[in-house]
Amino acid sequence: MSGNIAPVGGRVISAGVSGNCFSQAMKATANQSRYFFVGLSALFALWWVAIYVVTLDPSMARFSNFAPLAALQSLPGLWKDGTIPHALETTGYRLGAGLFLAIVIGVPIGILMGSVRWFQRLTNVPFQFLRMISPLSWEPIAVVVFAGWDQAIVFLVSIASVWPIAFATAAGLAKVDPAWFKVARNLGAKPWQMVTRIIIPAITFDILTGIRLALGVAWIVIIPAEFLGVTSGFGFAIQDAREGLEYSNLMALVLVIGVVGFVLDSTCVLLIRRFSWHRG
Repeated sequence: MSGNIAPVGGRVISAGVSGNCFSQAMKATANQSRYFFVGLSALFALWWVAIYVVTLDPSMARFSNFAPLAALQSLPGLWKDGTIPHALETTGYRLGAGLFLAIVIGVPIGILMGSVRWFQRLTNVPFQFLRMISPLSWEPIAVVVFAGWDQAIVFLVSIASVWPIAFATAAGLAKVDPAWFKVARNLGAKPWQMVTRIIIPAITFDILTGIRLALGVAWIVIIPAEFLGVTSGFGFAIQDAREGLEYSNLMALVLVIGVVGFVLDSTCVLLIRRFSWHRG
């Protein structure tokens, strides 16, 4: 028997193969890390160059507070005085509540669109019409309809998020083999079992993809929605920094918004890979 082959519990395990897989995984991780840091460094370099070029004009010297170093130096102070933790809490609550409502509404609508032909034909034009309306266009109406700004912002996040989730769910269900449903019916599956045992597992990947798209839209919508009416959140913090001429704090908050958005998107990517049928 070869030196790198060892029998374990009646099975033969190749240490060479497992070692090769481990080395390939480590290499892939190293490559991803390298691209990540190189790309991030390039972004910061472009940022620094842009500010440097602008501030060559003495009349633009005030823009030096927009530089990367000034923003990074402001981060500890914004964390210590509670600006960033409080913004994470309040904006996170509004984002989470809005996305939750969008999922609760969008997934059933998507299932109906993907499984009931007459419903899909009846609702396609109205839903496409509503989807193309900018979510922020609903802001004046939301302020009038809802008692508080928090509820209005949650509504704006929901109306922005529901369409990507609904259409991704419908598209995923349309790809499911109809034979699955015939077999389930022949075996006596009830409607709720069809949904929980066949439809949801089959389209989880598509639902998560829709949630990822919805999250990107919602994260873009929620910041300007917090510019007016509320006294908390990232949008309010940016507005407050601008009015106080604290430009380094403003850029620091922009950095935090980007980091939080990147982390949320990366989390969705990990979940999508976990539930992908094509993963290795």
